[in-house]
Amino acid sequence: QANLQESGGGSVQSGGSLRLSCKVSGITYSNYYMAWFRQAPGKQREGVATISIDGIADYEYSVKERFIISRDNSENTLDLQMNALKPEDSAIYYCAAGPLWRSASYRSLRLSDYDHWGQGTQVNVSS
Repeated sequence: QANLQESGGGSVQSGGSLRLSCKVSGITYSNYYMAWFRQAPGKQREGVATISIDGIADYEYSVKERFIISRDNSENTLDLQMNALKPEDSAIYYCAAGPLWRSASYRSLRLSDYDHWGQGTQVNVSS
């Protein structure tokens, strides 16, 4: 049974940084592309950053140049380094895993592409 556990959320002032981590167990991690999603109150869950099995990353436009997604296939971990945080980045952040499809370079920011989800970690950015 898949288990994804996020950590690293918290409160920070605008312009600050946070690093989120996701520890994955119960699946063959190296067979999954991964992503970070976020959901703010009253809004739909949206994809923020995604990374393929072979390490290719894509980002939602508003976080490009500020967030960096990375994975360690030997440790079964997924990280999100968030810099220059803004109040509009405040949300619950979720990590998600999607099964190998087409190629090791596949990655996605679509909600429907993901089978497994963590419980989320709260990020609050104050102005």
